[in-house]
Order: sequence, then structure tokens, then C-alpha cells
Amino acid sequence: MKKNFIVGIVLGYAAIASATIPEESKNAESDSLKTISLQDVNVVSTRAGKSTPMAFQNFSKDDLKGVNFGKDIPTLLQLTPSVLSTSDAGTGIGYTGIRVRGTDPTRINVTANGIPVNDAESGLVYWSNIPDFASSVENIQIQRGVGTSTNGAGAFGATVNMQTENIGLKPYASIDMSGGSYYTHKESFRFGTGLMGGHWGVQGRLSNIGSKGYIDRADARLNSYFLQGGYFSDNTVVKFITFNGTEKTYMAWDYASKADMQKYGRRYNPSGKYTDENGKTAFYNNQTDNYHQQHYQLLWNQSVNNSLSLNAALHYTKGDGYYEQYKENQKLYKYLLSSGLGAKSDLIRQKRMDNDFYGAVASLNYDNRNGLTANVGGGWNKYDGDHYGKVVWVRNFSGDINPDHEYYRNNAIKTDMNVYGKLNYEFIKGMSAFVDLQYRHVGYEMSGSSQEFDDNGQRSLEMNKKYDFFNPKFGLNYKFDSYNTAYISYAIAHKEPTRNDFEDMLAENEIVTPQQERLNDLEIGYRYESPVFSVGANFYYMDYDNQFVLTGAQDANGEMVARNIKDTYRMGIELMAALNPFKGFNWNVNATWSKNRAKNMNLKIIDSDWNESYVNVGETHLAFSPDFMLNNIFAYEYRGFKASLMTKFVGEQYMTNSDFRSYIDESDGGRQISAMIDKFCVSDLDLSYTFAMKGIQSITVGCTIYNIFNEEYETNGSCGLNFRNNKGKVEAFHDGNNFWSWSVYSAQAPIHAMAHVSVNF
Repeated sequence: MKKNFIVGIVLGYAAIASATIPEESKNAESDSLKTISLQDVNVVSTRAGKSTPMAFQNFSKDDLKGVNFGKDIPTLLQLTPSVLSTSDAGTGIGYTGIRVRGTDPTRINVTANGIPVNDAESGLVYWSNIPDFASSVENIQIQRGVGTSTNGAGAFGATVNMQTENIGLKPYASIDMSGGSYYTHKESFRFGTGLMGGHWGVQGRLSNIGSKGYIDRADARLNSYFLQGGYFSDNTVVKFITFNGTEKTYMAWDYASKADMQKYGRRYNPSGKYTDENGKTAFYNNQTDNYHQQHYQLLWNQSVNNSLSLNAALHYTKGDGYYEQYKENQKLYKYLLSSGLGAKSDLIRQKRMDNDFYGAVASLNYDNRNGLTANVGGGWNKYDGDHYGKVVWVRNFSGDINPDHEYYRNNAIKTDMNVYGKLNYEFIKGMSAFVDLQYRHVGYEMSGSSQEFDDNGQRSLEMNKKYDFFNPKFGLNYKFDSYNTAYISYAIAHKEPTRNDFEDMLAENEIVTPQQERLNDLEIGYRYESPVFSVGANFYYMDYDNQFVLTGAQDANGEMVARNIKDTYRMGIELMAALNPFKGFNWNVNATWSKNRAKNMNLKIIDSDWNESYVNVGETHLAFSPDFMLNNIFAYEYRGFKASLMTKFVGEQYMTNSDFRSYIDESDGGRQISAMIDKFCVSDLDLSYTFAMKGIQSITVGCTIYNIFNEEYETNGSCGLNFRNNKGKVEAFHDGNNFWSWSVYSAQAPIHAMAHVSVNF
């Protein structure tokens, strides 16, 4: 029945798409195109332009469509300079992440139509909550470094600015399907009514994505829709947009050690592992993350005259979901199930969230079409979220468990307000100055009980913090001629700690309060652009005060732990080149050489009597920050046939900030265990052919072979080291009894393939 319903929709919109459209006058068509262009206004104020003195890259809808066969947006963007994507399932579907210049995802600002997408508390974007969003995106801009002022969380490594798809002038319908290795599949249906009655339009998408994942039991079931309706007049566009995502994803973020990979295979997943009543190893079949996220956006874009435009937006996001985990040998008093400290049992718990995020953003934009642009804007956003935990089952429990029994509950309220003003002025022919000033205020309150206990019982989670930030940015851009451009900019940015930063301190009984971060970002760049050849270079120096840097550890939720490090820096040079020697052939390459360091790193030293002390080991590498990355793309197109070979090389990465490449496993004869993520080089090959048939605008069929040379590699991991003073030498070690060190890795899929077909009516 469901299949018949979908087929009916497809045929109905195919009929709409092929219907005869009344011919309009040239003036009417011009007016319509003007109203369509107004849809872009809502991202103008937060975007970088050609004369903005910063490093950025744009992706069009066609760029994304050429690689969008079900994988998450971080994977689609991974060939961008200084970008590294990660995937827990090993296939780019489900739990994925993006790092830019070594900066972790919590410090990358993400917006959709200028509206914040980052989770207000963790700073993360859970891409599995908005699956197949790339199919509803008109374009994406990545700004590296601080970038321009935007709404939402401060950008400390990059900004990912997404604009959703425009409502076109003509009706259409399309079906995109793909399927391949590891039972991976994607089905997406898109439609648009075109402009009806000269003023109205509706456009939407319905998607289903599923995969078993390369890693054992790393299943992902993702469903989503996108729907927008708009009213258009000569100078006004009003759009209502709603999109959602539901996901059920088996946990794969515990990763596996190299020893376990050798013993059980590279697909081994320890998540959900327990010993059953017969003493046999088993895996809990519902060790899952379950979440539903619903977004609403109301956009108003107004053209006042040829130079002045206004945009305003209201938004609301509802989130609701939970983790379910089997936990072995748990102390029951920590779940409020026993007053005795010694009682232990296996149990199944759920950690739940129920949150609301809403607010407004607006900007006034001026462009005199003669070298002067100005933007004034800002936003006000509020988050109200409940966090609580439930126990749903206990092995051999003597008593009844109330199905509503909670072992912790706390609430968080976060208010984020910002205002900014930007000016770009060409004061000499070819020379323009850029000024961008932002004030941001953050209020953050938490109240209730935590999941942590100490000698006095359950610990409370009480906090009331306020942060006020002034973030100035200045720069010069000089266009020598039609081919050569140079720029320089300096920016200051600040960022508040995340919820995890506070909670992780509480979990480890740390007495140090997380501090706000400050970044000073210097960018110097040059571009040469011609129809045949283009080349660019961007030097950056990012100097941090109290930067939050990943330690290599994971918290109780499986998320990466970060700590303030007082003095750190990231510096590097990004090189980009493109060659188009003849029609149809394109060669694009980019590379990043970087140095990412902590200046004065202190390591905790533990002796055999558990006494702690600290020693300064000087300058060390920052975790998860490769010194070299290279991307290369060969692409060829001829009469509907397309072929592209895409290669990514990533240098080795430290998983801690200690500069120790390995540790000694004394419980295994003193064997050296690596604490590094090895370098890797991976290539993907895509082949496709596009043709037309009667009654159908176009059909594209193709196949993508990922990791074509069958590289064994990992993109992520977790590591924790213990240190001791051995005859005056600091060393990392693991004795298998009292002192534990570990390193685990996120293995990625070997050679695999996806076939894909797209039909456009």
C-alpha cells in the first residue's frame, strides 16, 4: 500500500512537470526571476563574498548532487582544504563528524538559512538527526578560521553556512535511488510546483536511508522530509520551511583496540557486550541511539529598493530521544536502587533528552553596486532542555522497578544573543577594507541532580554563568587586475564552554572550572584565477588562550572529552590549484601543511603509591591534528558521460596532547602499543551517464567505488595514557592491574560500492 502511494505521488508530479506552461511576457519572467533571487537574501549577511579577506569555499547544488548518494554532509565536504571527516560506522552514514584545521566539531559553527543548527549545549551537529539534508540544499559555504560574524555558537575552526533549496519557477519531480555494500540504500523523492499564479510555490522532499554499516551491528535507520511553501511578489518573499529527521542508530563509538581487531576482525564492535547467565559473551540487541528532531522556519525577505534589503526569520526546533545501553556490574546505589554501597548488578538504562530551541534572527543589507556593502544584524535564541535517566531492567533484582523510576534529572536553559555590523568599502580602485564587529551575550543555567556520586551522595548540577564577548574582525582585499587578488585579515573570537566541558569536570571530581576561550586569527592569502588555470595560497596563524583541546578520552556518553590548555596555536598554509586545459577535463588539488602545538604542556605523573605530581614537557602536538593533508580530483565529462577519481591523503595524528607515540604494555611482555592514528590515502572512483527519454527530462545512472585500492585505515579513535617517572625519564605505561592505558580505533570500510540512479521529470 505504501509503495502504491509513493508511485501515485511520483506519477502525479510527473504529470505536473510535463504539463504545458502558459507563455509569459519577458517583463513578467524578469519579475519572477527577481522574486526568486530574493530567496538568497537570508544568507547574504553571514556569507563571505569575493572581496571578503578570508578563506572560504562554495559548494553549489550540482557540486553536492555529484557525490550525494546517502552519505552524511561531513563526508560530502571532506575534499575541502583542511577538512577531515569521521564515521563511527565506517561508511559515512549515521554518526559522522567534521574537523577543520584540527578543530573539533563542537567549535564549528553550522547554520541553515542563517539559523543555528548546532546543539546549544554540546555545540555538536548530530548529522544523523537531519539525514539527507544535502538533497535540500541550494549551496553551502565553508569559511575556515574565525570567518565572518554569524548567528549561534562562535566559530573557532570554521563556519558551515547552508542555504536550503530555492523554490523554482517551473514544476518538476525527481527520484534518486542508490544501493550497495553493507545493505546500504537511499531513496529520495523530490518535487516542486513551480510558481503558481505568479505568487505561490511549494517544494519538498521525502527520504529514507538505511545501512548495516561496516562495523558490526552499526545499523542506521534514517528517515526525513523537507517541505517549504512560499509567497512571492515583486519585492517580497515569505517562506515557511519545515524539516525533520528520525534516527535509530546502533552504537559504534566505543571503537576497538588493534589487539581486538587482530583477534575478532576489523569489524569488531564492543558496544553492548555482556556476559549472559550461561557465562557466554553476548551483545545487547538494542544498544541504540533513538532521536526525533523537528525544525520550523518562517523567513521574510524584503527588497526595499535596488540597494537595500531586509530579512527576518523566526525558528523553532523540537528534540526528543534517548540512548539505551546495557551496563555490566553497576553499583545500584548510583541508580537509586539500593542503599548499600556493595550491591551490584547488570542493568539496562536509558539516558533521555527533551528540549526546545527557538528564537529570531534578522539583518539589514545595503549594497550600492559601486564598491560599498554594509550589513547590520543579529539574533536571539533560547534553549530549554531536560536531561534525565531511567532504569528499565535489572538482572536478579529483588523488588519491583517503577517504570517511571528516574536516577537523575536536570534542566538547562541557555540564552544566546548577538548583534553585528559589517562594512566592506572599496576606497581605492581594486582596494577594499573590511570591518566586522560583533557583540555576543550568553547566559547559561543548569539545575537539578547529576548522574555522579561522591562520599556525600548524589552530586547536584547547579550552575549560573554569564559571558559577554566582543569579536572584532578587520581586513584588506586588493584586486590587482581581473586575475590576481591578495588579502589580509585579523580576527578575534571567543567561545563559552559546552555542557560536556562542565559535566566531564564533575565526573572526574576536578576542582578547576572550565574557562572561556579566546582566539586571535591572522589570515594572509593570494588568488590567481583565469578560465584555464587558477591557484591560491592562504597562510593562517591561530593563537589561542585556554583553547579546549580533545584529550583522547571519551565520557560516559561516548563523546570526546576536551580540556582547557592555556597556550596553544595552529599555523599552516593552504594551497589550492585547478587546471582546465580543454573542455570537459578538470584537475583540482589542494593541500595543507600545518603545525598544531601546545606551548607548555603539563603531564600528571603517578608513582606506585598513587601519589600525583606534574611535570612540564614543553611544546607538544595537539591531538587529532594532522600536519599534512592532500586532496586531488581528476574529473572528465563528455556527452553525458562523467568520470572522477577523488583521492584524500591524511598524515598521522596524535591521539593525546602528550607527544607520546606509544606506551609500554607490561602485562604483555613490555610490548609497545601505538597511541597514534596512522596516515592513510584513500581513493574513490565515480562513473555516471546522463541521457534523456521521451517524457523524462533526464536519467542518470552510475556507480561509485569507494576506497578503490582497499586501504586499511582509521579516521578516529580514543586514547588514555598513564605516566610515570622511570629513573628520571617520563614514560607512558600500562601494567594491566592498577594503571590502565588504552588506545582504540574507528576502522573504516575497505573497498565497497554504491550504484545510483536519478530520474528527473
